[in-house]
Amino acid sequence: METKSVGIIGGGAWGTGLAQALARGKHKVQIWALEDEVVNSINNEHENKKFLPGYKLDESITCSNDIRAVAADKEFLIIASPSLYLASTLKKITDVPNIADGSTVIAALTKGFVPSPNGPKLILETMEEALPEVYKDCTVYVAGPSHAEEVAMGKITGLVAASLNPRNSIKVRELLRVPGLMVYSSFDVVGVQICAAAKNVIAVVYGALDALSETSDIVGDNTESLLFAAGLNEIQTLGFAMGATHAETFASVSGVGDLDVTCKSKYGRNRRFGQDIIKTDMLSKFKDIDDLIANVGKIGYLPEGAIACKYVHEISVKKDLKLPLSNGLYRILNKEISLEDLIKEYLNY
Repeated sequence: METKSVGIIGGGAWGTGLAQALARGKHKVQIWALEDEVVNSINNEHENKKFLPGYKLDESITCSNDIRAVAADKEFLIIASPSLYLASTLKKITDVPNIADGSTVIAALTKGFVPSPNGPKLILETMEEALPEVYKDCTVYVAGPSHAEEVAMGKITGLVAASLNPRNSIKVRELLRVPGLMVYSSFDVVGVQICAAAKNVIAVVYGALDALSETSDIVGDNTESLLFAAGLNEIQTLGFAMGATHAETFASVSGVGDLDVTCKSKYGRNRRFGQDIIKTDMLSKFKDIDDLIANVGKIGYLPEGAIACKYVHEISVKKDLKLPLSNGLYRILNKEISLEDLIKEYLNY
């Protein structure tokens, strides 16, 4: 395999886990991280102790808080920064020569939606508005059932590289074909992005229902499977309303595969958040969903589904979509109803 130079913008768990996978494939990887402690722990101790503790990293992986240096002279740049800071982060590197001329292939791992005056936008749309014009319809979205911990360990993982530019999709697919990763190409950039964002919303409800099942006389494995199937249907409804092009996207690793691991894995933060709603009365810390999002740091981990829920609700209202689980979670987080109320409503839906 030919060694490629790769920059990863964002030193969180997922970016770090993928860096380790790429290093396993003998690629030269440099991470940009905002936090000095992340830079120091990766460079000096070969571990991201803040975001991926307990997983030793290849000594060839380096980290810097100089974002322009990380972006410079790379054949591939992978964006793994939080959605809320996506545009502002990219604007710092648009005049780096290899970005300005479009010679670097850019892919994204970031999940979720980006707020705008015209409503929530998807990740690639946001990126391509911030990047030079040469990247229009040429960026790549990477998603699939991929907890960072298992990717870092080299456990077999399936991913999809989606782009309107088939050449770039194939380039990213080939880059990611390293030990432990199986990668497929897709043209359905909207469908893959919707799956990656909306599955987190369903996973919060799933986690709450799972916690409730421990004490409930009416909730069990059958109920959770009912929710899982209904949640997948909502993701597909949302996807087609937003412009998804392939039904098979929702039956692939980026659809049912990612939803399954997010709902059921011990590593899932969204599942954990749903469980904490029931077990620790987590929502008592917040007045409503806006207060929760503004103070999400108080949770101690990042449940992306709690944030995405607001934008899914906004889209569903604008497009008049029937998404009872997603909108039910919005009302739970907004302190309008309880999970028990949602179950009763759903049974009569």
